[in-house]
Amino acid sequence: MDHSEQHEHVHHHGHVHDPKEKRRQINRLSRVIGHLEYVKRMIENDEDCAAVLMQVSATRSALNGLGKEIINEHISHCIAHAVEEGDTEAIEEFKTAIQKYL
Repeated sequence: MDHSEQHEHVHHHGHVHDPKEKRRQINRLSRVIGHLEYVKRMIENDEDCAAVLMQVSATRSALNGLGKEIINEHISHCIAHAVEEGDTEAIEEFKTAIQKYL
Protein backbone atom coordinates (compact mmCIF):
# COMPACT_ATOMS: atom_id res chain seq x y z
CA MET A 1 0.00 0.00 0.00
CA ASP A 2 1.52 3.33 -0.98
CA HIS A 3 1.41 6.49 1.13
CA SER A 4 -1.67 7.92 -0.64
CA GLU A 5 -3.65 4.71 -0.13
CA GLN A 6 -2.91 4.75 3.60
CA HIS A 7 -4.86 7.95 4.05
CA GLU A 8 -7.88 7.39 1.80
CA HIS A 9 -9.86 5.50 4.47
CA VAL A 10 -9.14 7.89 7.33
CA HIS A 11 -12.17 9.59 8.83
CA HIS A 12 -11.57 13.32 9.02
CA HIS A 13 -13.45 14.81 11.92
CA GLY A 14 -13.48 18.51 12.64
CA HIS A 15 -11.11 19.37 15.46
CA VAL A 16 -8.18 21.60 16.17
CA HIS A 17 -5.07 20.42 17.96
CA ASP A 18 -3.63 22.46 20.81
CA PRO A 19 -1.01 24.71 19.14
CA LYS A 20 1.46 24.17 22.02
CA GLU A 21 1.07 20.39 21.81
CA LYS A 22 1.39 20.49 18.03
CA ARG A 23 4.57 22.61 18.26
CA ARG A 24 6.01 20.21 20.87
CA GLN A 25 5.29 17.21 18.61
CA ILE A 26 6.80 18.92 15.57
CA ASN A 27 9.90 19.80 17.59
CA ARG A 28 10.24 16.18 18.73
CA LEU A 29 9.85 14.99 15.16
CA SER A 30 12.48 17.47 13.97
CA ARG A 31 14.92 16.05 16.55
CA VAL A 32 14.18 12.51 15.33
CA ILE A 33 14.78 13.58 11.72
CA GLY A 34 18.07 15.19 12.74
CA HIS A 35 19.05 12.04 14.55
CA LEU A 36 18.26 9.92 11.49
CA GLU A 37 20.43 12.22 9.38
CA TYR A 38 23.24 11.64 11.88
CA VAL A 39 22.78 7.86 11.63
CA LYS A 40 22.88 8.15 7.83
CA ARG A 41 26.18 10.05 8.03
CA MET A 42 27.56 7.42 10.40
CA ILE A 43 26.78 4.69 7.88
CA GLU A 44 28.18 6.75 5.00
CA ASN A 45 31.39 7.25 7.00
CA ASP A 46 31.72 3.53 7.81
CA GLU A 47 31.52 4.15 11.54
CA ASP A 48 31.48 1.30 14.02
CA CYS A 49 28.39 -0.89 13.60
CA ALA A 50 27.80 -1.11 17.36
CA ALA A 51 27.76 2.70 17.59
CA VAL A 52 25.35 2.90 14.64
CA LEU A 53 23.03 0.35 16.27
CA MET A 54 23.05 2.34 19.51
CA GLN A 55 22.03 5.46 17.59
CA VAL A 56 19.30 3.55 15.72
CA SER A 57 18.02 2.36 19.09
CA ALA A 58 17.99 5.91 20.44
CA THR A 59 16.12 7.08 17.34
CA ARG A 60 13.57 4.29 17.65
CA SER A 61 13.04 5.19 21.31
CA ALA A 62 12.51 8.86 20.44
CA LEU A 63 10.04 7.94 17.70
CA ASN A 64 8.15 5.63 20.07
CA GLY A 65 7.99 8.49 22.58
CA LEU A 66 6.46 10.72 19.91
CA GLY A 67 3.93 8.00 19.07
CA LYS A 68 2.92 7.69 22.73
CA GLU A 69 2.54 11.45 22.96
CA ILE A 70 0.30 11.51 19.89
CA ILE A 71 -1.78 8.60 21.21
CA ASN A 72 -2.26 10.31 24.59
CA GLU A 73 -3.19 13.62 22.99
CA HIS A 74 -5.62 11.94 20.62
CA ILE A 75 -7.33 9.98 23.39
CA SER A 76 -7.57 13.04 25.64
CA HIS A 77 -9.07 15.30 23.02
CA CYS A 78 -10.26 13.66 19.82
CA ILE A 79 -11.51 10.34 21.17
CA ALA A 80 -13.10 11.98 24.22
CA HIS A 81 -14.96 14.29 21.82
CA ALA A 82 -15.91 11.35 19.56
CA VAL A 83 -17.39 9.50 22.55
CA GLU A 84 -19.40 12.59 23.53
CA GLU A 85 -20.67 12.91 19.96
CA GLY A 86 -21.31 9.18 19.54
CA ASP A 87 -18.84 9.07 16.64
CA THR A 88 -18.18 5.34 16.61
CA GLU A 89 -16.45 5.57 13.21
CA ALA A 90 -13.68 7.78 14.65
CA ILE A 91 -13.28 5.39 17.58
CA GLU A 92 -13.04 2.33 15.31
CA GLU A 93 -10.52 4.08 13.04
CA PHE A 94 -8.37 4.97 16.04
CA LYS A 95 -8.51 1.36 17.25
CA THR A 96 -7.31 0.27 13.79
CA ALA A 97 -4.52 2.87 13.86
CA ILE A 98 -3.39 1.63 17.30
CA GLN A 99 -3.30 -1.97 16.03
CA LYS A 100 -1.12 -0.91 13.08
CA TYR A 101 1.09 1.19 15.35
CA LEU A 102 1.68 -1.72 17.71
